[in-house]
Amino acid sequence: MEWINNLNMAIDYIEDNITEEINYEKLAKIACCSTYHFQRMFGYMAGVSLAEYIRRRRMSLAAVDLLNSNEKIIDIGLKYGYTSPTAFNRAFQNIHGISPTKARKHDTSIKSYPPISFKMTIKGVEEMNYRIEEKTEFRIVGISEKLHKNIEENFKIVPKMWEEASTNGTISTLVSLMNEEPRGMLGVSACNNDQEWRYFIAVSSSKPIGNNFKEYIVPSFTWAIFSGSGTGQSIQELEERIITEWFPTSGYEYANGPDIEVYINPDPNNAKYEVWIPVIKK
Repeated sequence: MEWINNLNMAIDYIEDNITEEINYEKLAKIACCSTYHFQRMFGYMAGVSLAEYIRRRRMSLAAVDLLNSNEKIIDIGLKYGYTSPTAFNRAFQNIHGISPTKARKHDTSIKSYPPISFKMTIKGVEEMNYRIEEKTEFRIVGISEKLHKNIEENFKIVPKMWEEASTNGTISTLVSLMNEEPRGMLGVSACNNDQEWRYFIAVSSSKPIGNNFKEYIVPSFTWAIFSGSGTGQSIQELEERIITEWFPTSGYEYANGPDIEVYINPDPNNAKYEVWIPVIKK
């Protein structure tokens, strides 16, 4: 229950600061995890990204202000962080489907998004196969791209990386370098609080590399390792179940380390994979 309580305290922080800049690092500290992991947890638990949730809350409150006050539209926009009337108008229309001017008419339909409240629910009908493993640091080599601190902005970067790597020969070259555990193509989100966030498509290897590839040392951690199989989409479903079903009652919490997807058999129609989550005992 402590984990759920921490999430609800983070929601309280958002509500208390809804007209100010929301500090993602503060939110993560309240939830006792890294900024990256908090955003991932929130997205799976709430069914919407953190950035989108904050937008919806602000535009919901802005609609109330439009209906119940005589404040200028531009001042209401400024109140919720929009220095440009155009940006406020666009954000408002994206949420409510109408302009702020039309929303002031009392016979106009607008949307309301109340604050989220997290609760423990009984799930987990299907089994989950996992093991806890201590592993010393290991080296991976591959290609890398910088990630944004707002993970919503990364949804296009990572799929594009995989698409290009599969068509330009990068993956086959990396496979030839693989000679260490874990065996498989790796998708590594190196997004701890102490360094620039990056995503790697890589393999575990001790072999020398040329200028086309970069190396990254995965630190020593305790890992919760979940195995699965199915289509490419099923790994996302497994990650969601880890967050929503396993973590709340596991006795573990996120450590400040990378998330790793291990693609043992990359066939999109019959994939075999593992999800490695860095954890610490509560």
